Amino acid sequence: MYLPPQFAAKDPAIALELMRAHPFAQLISTDDEGFPFVTPLPLHVVEEGGGLTLLGHVAKPNPQAEHLRARPQALVVFNGPQAYLTPRVYPDLQRVPTWNYLTVQARVQVGFIESFEDKDRLLKHLIHDHDPAYAEQWRGLPEDFQQNMMKGIHAMELRVLELRCKVKLNQHRRESHAAMLRLYEQGGEQAQALAGWMRRLKLGTPDT
Repeated sequence: MYLPPQFAAKDPAIALELMRAHPFAQLISTDDEGFPFVTPLPLHVVEEGGGLTLLGHVAKPNPQAEHLRARPQALVVFNGPQAYLTPRVYPDLQRVPTWNYLTVQARVQVGFIESFEDKDRLLKHLIHDHDPAYAEQWRGLPEDFQQNMMKGIHAMELRVLELRCKVKLNQHRRESHAAMLRLYEQGGEQAQALAGWMRRLKLGTPDT
């Protein structure tokens, strides 16, 4: 990822917050011909021992599992809020449009989870993240049904080797911040989310 210094998030808590708020990620590896292969999937973030591990699974027929068994490193991308920015926010005319966004990229070491108990624990993490009311229904399903479901997935733990977080909010163009914040506050959900990050980073506020 191209990461100019002014857009590199210095606080690791920002990356962690983005990963948890936007858990539907892209798992990117290469196929047997060296071409990128991408699977969109939700991931659960685990903090332990000062490191991060991402838990998720793909369907049994998905060939990416075999790619990853052969080449067990991959890239995971989490995309946060994003929105267009008009050059009308600048006081001078010689500016061009741009796009603001937040994103996290993690280089990971892939390991596979094989036992029923460990797969069940992984699924319960994901259920708790997205549909905790379903947990009781899952626990009540017949054991043979659960066993068959577990056989239908490749469960994975992705140990984070390197984490890069990009927060692109025109930090280097202070003259645009006040107008940019007002514009995003009046926009749609994505733009308003960016406005929230601007306020958090004190861009466009009287403190800047």
